[in-house]
Amino acid sequence: MTVKSKTKKSIPPIAYVGLFLLLWGGFSGIKQLFSNPASSDSATKSAGSRLSAGTQSFFPEDGTQDKLDAIKLYKSGSYEIASTHFERSLQQKPNDPESLIYRNNAAALTKNPLTIAVSIPAKTDANGSREVLRGVAQAQTEINNAGGINTRPLAVTIANDDNDIKTAQQVAQDLVDRPEVLGVVGHLASSITLATADIYAKGKLVSISPVSSAVQLSNKSPYLFRTIPSDSITARALTEHMIGALNAKRAVIYFNSESDYSRSLKGELNTAIALQGGQVVREYDLANDNFNPNLSLKESQQSNADVIILASSSNTLNRAFQVVKANKSRLPVLGGDDVYTSETLEVVGSWSQNMFVAVPWHILGSGSQNFAARSRKLWGGDVNWRTAMAYDATQALGTALQLSMTSQSFGQTREAVQATLRQPDFTAIGASRNVAFLPSGDRNAPVQLVKIIEGSRSTHGYDFVPIR
Repeated sequence: MTVKSKTKKSIPPIAYVGLFLLLWGGFSGIKQLFSNPASSDSATKSAGSRLSAGTQSFFPEDGTQDKLDAIKLYKSGSYEIASTHFERSLQQKPNDPESLIYRNNAAALTKNPLTIAVSIPAKTDANGSREVLRGVAQAQTEINNAGGINTRPLAVTIANDDNDIKTAQQVAQDLVDRPEVLGVVGHLASSITLATADIYAKGKLVSISPVSSAVQLSNKSPYLFRTIPSDSITARALTEHMIGALNAKRAVIYFNSESDYSRSLKGELNTAIALQGGQVVREYDLANDNFNPNLSLKESQQSNADVIILASSSNTLNRAFQVVKANKSRLPVLGGDDVYTSETLEVVGSWSQNMFVAVPWHILGSGSQNFAARSRKLWGGDVNWRTAMAYDATQALGTALQLSMTSQSFGQTREAVQATLRQPDFTAIGASRNVAFLPSGDRNAPVQLVKIIEGSRSTHGYDFVPIR
């Protein structure tokens, strides 16, 4: 509507803009509109600024001049030239998954792509985020090189949730509000996946987590799946090894009370150990300010504990390492998948004799050889289970899109993707075995037990190797 003034003193047009902004959102609305959202790290940062298909880098430390130039070209719409510059950047840094995803996107934009998203905590867990992105990027590359999905290439939007519940919920809502997004790989932390599940369900948008293993996620939502086995499967495998192979009966468990994953694994371990005739004689909270590793081991010894179980989350690993060092290889040590890090090999390698870890996948495990060879060629080195599980999640979404593609609208296609994934006979090719889901949304797959031994595959003098 146009407002005309009959007086000589007309109101400046900018005044109407200011009045509109005040009515629309007050001072905070004006501040948000004119501020640079990319410079804010707060949880209230615009969710849209946390999404990128090629217009920003979430890993500035990975930037080459070619990558910086490519991002500027992508922003300007020069996608073909941007793709060339991303490719040049990859020649300098071949293990940069963000550049590979952006290169693929730039090449796909003129070919009516199908779009999915991946949500990562880029700033709070940069290494874990890169590991997940490598799996997504590899699957995207293989799908597009094979002709795409019904001839349509796959594009990937990267979202940064920073492992913050409020931020992740904003990101999830923004992804739901974008009809071109047909599925999400993520989130990583179990607490974040739990917090966003209802948002995705309301928007009828499938999310497949490659990392969240908490049992609370089982049957949480008909639109929630995961490619990592749940903590109940991990707990049973660790308990069977504890009682069957180690002949241990009395366990002390170290956990983090502030982590949904850690509490979930601890609870499942208590159940599995009791069912198999063992006993948890002590529990210690690694998040406790007064935690003392030497005192805890002394008390455990007094309780006749014959095995240590680390149900630690990644942010309490340093305290878990203190336990391993103080133990000095006296008692065997079992651990969940968060213990599977290069840092473990570096920090406790010399005290890791008789230490076993349960992981969803290992590069030397059965059926992994083909994927391992392809990933080494692409990234120039070995990948870990997070990459494999993210690869499986992306392949599952790609297969579901392939099977459900019709003349439906995007909104209906979202529902078709979900219905396809829910089919009892659904399978997708994974890193080592086919991806299939239980009615609960859980992955129908076992875990792999690995042992730490002296070796040369890592740079620390110790390696994780599968127990055959």
